[in-house]
Amino acid sequence: MIIVVIDGMGGSIGHQIISSLRKEFPEKFEIIALATNAVAVNHMLKAGANKGASGENAIVISVKNADIIIGPLAIVIPNSMMGELTPKMAEAISSCGADKILLPLTYPKINLIGIEKKPVPHLMEDAIKHLKEVIKNV
Repeated sequence: MIIVVIDGMGGSIGHQIISSLRKEFPEKFEIIALATNAVAVNHMLKAGANKGASGENAIVISVKNADIIIGPLAIVIPNSMMGELTPKMAEAISSCGADKILLPLTYPKINLIGIEKKPVPHLMEDAIKHLKEVIKNV
């Protein structure tokens, strides 16, 4: 099973996701770190990703092989992350066949109604719990 973790900017959310995955599932899955820039990929590789790549083409091509994609909500919003996430990236991520586990982190002028605001560590716990359910059904 291939789990793709996508982040941008500094990669701190991706780093936390990969650290949580490696703690819960030490070597069970191949984890691929994808990001909008090399700094974010490097940060996620340090957390334990098997391999990583950055940039629009790397994301567009790599998500095709993913079984599960995990990242912040911004990865399916064109021009998010201060413009780092291109419309082509958002389209490739949202339209690929992988299950997507998105953390509902808010961005300017996007309000998610009906979703409880939680600290990032609690969101990570929820994401891991959901991932376990997804894995059971695969």
